[in-house]
Amino acid sequence: MEIIIAIILAVIVLIIIGLMLRKKVYDKVDLYEKWKLDIMGRNVAEELSKIKQLTLEGETKKQFEQWKKDWDTILTDDLAKIEEMLYDTEQAADKFRIKKANEQFVKMDASLQVIEEKIENILKELDQLLQTEEKTREEIEELEPVLHTYKKQLTQNHYQYVKAVKRFEAMVQQLEEQFEQYHAEVSEGNYGKAATMKDEIKENLTILQTEMDQYPEVYKQCKSELPSQLDELYRGMEEMKEDGYRLEHLKLDKEIQAYQARLIDLVIELEKESVEKVTPTMVEIEERIQEMYDQLEQEALAKNYVISKMPNYEKAVTSFDSAFEETKEEVETLKQAYYFEDDDLENYRNLEKKTEQLKEKLSTFQKQLEENSAAHSNVRTELENAFEQLTQMEEDHETFKSYIQTLRKDEMEAKEKLQEMTDAIFKTNRTLKASNLPGIPTYIWNLLEEATHKNDRVLAALENEPLDMIEVKNVLNEAGDAVENVVEHTNVMLDQADLTEKVIQYANRYRSKSVNLADVLEEAESLFHHAKYEEALEVAAKGIEAVEPGALKKIEKIQEQTV
Repeated sequence: MEIIIAIILAVIVLIIIGLMLRKKVYDKVDLYEKWKLDIMGRNVAEELSKIKQLTLEGETKKQFEQWKKDWDTILTDDLAKIEEMLYDTEQAADKFRIKKANEQFVKMDASLQVIEEKIENILKELDQLLQTEEKTREEIEELEPVLHTYKKQLTQNHYQYVKAVKRFEAMVQQLEEQFEQYHAEVSEGNYGKAATMKDEIKENLTILQTEMDQYPEVYKQCKSELPSQLDELYRGMEEMKEDGYRLEHLKLDKEIQAYQARLIDLVIELEKESVEKVTPTMVEIEERIQEMYDQLEQEALAKNYVISKMPNYEKAVTSFDSAFEETKEEVETLKQAYYFEDDDLENYRNLEKKTEQLKEKLSTFQKQLEENSAAHSNVRTELENAFEQLTQMEEDHETFKSYIQTLRKDEMEAKEKLQEMTDAIFKTNRTLKASNLPGIPTYIWNLLEEATHKNDRVLAALENEPLDMIEVKNVLNEAGDAVENVVEHTNVMLDQADLTEKVIQYANRYRSKSVNLADVLEEAESLFHHAKYEEALEVAAKGIEAVEPGALKKIEKIQEQTV
């Protein structure tokens, strides 16, 4: 019984689900039906009727007929197929064939989308045609008066355009023919071709405007103004030549003549060629004229510079030559007393050579100015370089003079150092003799003898003629090391001897109490009397440390306080 109830309930559930799905299909059919009806109610025909305000000929007529045909096809064929699909979908839903119904929906959706795209294309193309016609018509209405204005200007002011009038008249005639062709295309309904023609008209009219606006000024420049500027430039050059300027190196005469001839050619070219082709050459000539003026100005500035700076240069060269002559005399004297290194002599000879060149250069400048045989700009450049060279030579001269002064200074310092070392040796010798020690170690006397010998070598080097300061410095350094060595070793030896005596004296308080210490002290005293102070200190220190640890440091501290 329960199974039967379950089956009945299952059947009821399935029926309910089926009814719900079928209801959903019916609802969707209604939506697609509304979509179809919406398309049928579109005012496409009304939109297409707008084209009737245009000339229904030519390409416009063909477009209109094609759009009308496409719209009729949508209404009669495409939507009829949609109606069939809707019927098939309802039939499938009645029989609970939900899957087939959904498949029909997919097909209908795709078909309706295609229909929408067709309608959109029709309206878009229609709108483009209407906008193109309107925009083209408005622009043509603006362009025609412009052509009329320039045609009138050409007639009334033909004298401004000289022989180029025929060229401009031909351009005007061409534009008039293009306007006629434009209107012919419009009357035949060829609005696309008319739009293309409008673009050509606009471009050509812009060229005519530019040419006619610029021509009078360009012609004036090429015919009169630039030739006048070149004539004035040439006259200015001639005046400068009369005033003593050398301008041959600029080669402006031939260049001016070439530009005069070129301007004549440009005037002829303006009859047939566009202003745009002539203008670059004209601008080039304008710029070059300014450059030539700048070159002449530089010559004038160069002359002023040379005139104002030459006295200063003459004075500076004379002053340097005088100063270097003093240095030459000093060098000849010093050669007798000092040895000069090859590099230093080379520097000196270079300065001597450059000084002669400097004087020769001054003579050249003076001759050029006196005979007016060189361009002032070239003289200025050379004069500026000469000033720089002179400045460098003055620096080199000061460096060489410092070197000479250093030779004498080094000699004096070497003699002072020798005297200091001699005094140090004498003082060390006197200290050793006054030390009251039982003897002086042999190595001390050897070091003292070595220091004395090296001092003698310094003295001999200082007495050499010519004096070689490099050799003096070498032997001076060796002697300094030797003197420093003997002084240091002497002080160490004296300190050791003194400390040894103090250690033995301090240890004597323990001598009677320790047999071992007594023996050690006897050994230390023996070494001390044989002038072996370092060994004696070692032995005595070990002995006292064995009896009283730390005693050596105490004795050293006492010694430091005594010193």
